[in-house]
Amino acid sequence: MPIDTAQNRATPLPPESRARLVRRGLHLEYLTLGWNLLEAAIAIAAGILAGSIALVGFGIDSVIEMSSGAILLWRLATDTEEESRERIEARALKLVGISLLALAAYVAIEAAKTLIEGEAPHTSYVGIALAIASLIVMPLLARAKRRVAAGIASRALVADSRQTDICAWLSAILLAGLVLNAWQGWWWSDPAAALLMVPFIAKEGVEALKGERSCACQP
Repeated sequence: MPIDTAQNRATPLPPESRARLVRRGLHLEYLTLGWNLLEAAIAIAAGILAGSIALVGFGIDSVIEMSSGAILLWRLATDTEEESRERIEARALKLVGISLLALAAYVAIEAAKTLIEGEAPHTSYVGIALAIASLIVMPLLARAKRRVAAGIASRALVADSRQTDICAWLSAILLAGLVLNAWQGWWWSDPAAALLMVPFIAKEGVEALKGERSCACQP
């Protein structure tokens, strides 16, 4: 493990090893972008048809995660520029934090509006299937990203992996809300599930802005 956990700093890697990890990180981000594009299209369309704020919010999260992925592509593509690496790293981390806080604000406002107005969503079996698929895929991607982040000591990639983790948590919350609405008719479970997402998202956004993510993470 190329991390000095005793002193919480990265042990320098040989250039060829670092380059190999960076390439793996780039591949993971391209995979994340592709998955999120598909996920966003399905979730937003299904959410609009069903009137589900949790499902639409999940789709918007996928769009924001795409922006985070684009930021990380920029970060990893400039990894060879040693003189500016730390500056780019810090900027990428802050941009990821901003994207997370934007998502938290959107979900909170729309979920509260739905609860106040009593807008009951329709059942969405497409949304249920999407939530299950995301619950399987996202943890695998997040774990792979943390392995690369540990190797190249990238706090921005750690934050991005946490955003991928959030997508998995949101999948579980979304699945619970959609299932309860479909089987029990508890319409309020959908916006309530969306509101449960907000603290997780906001916390990660604030930590990313403060640069508090440690590089000494375990995969």
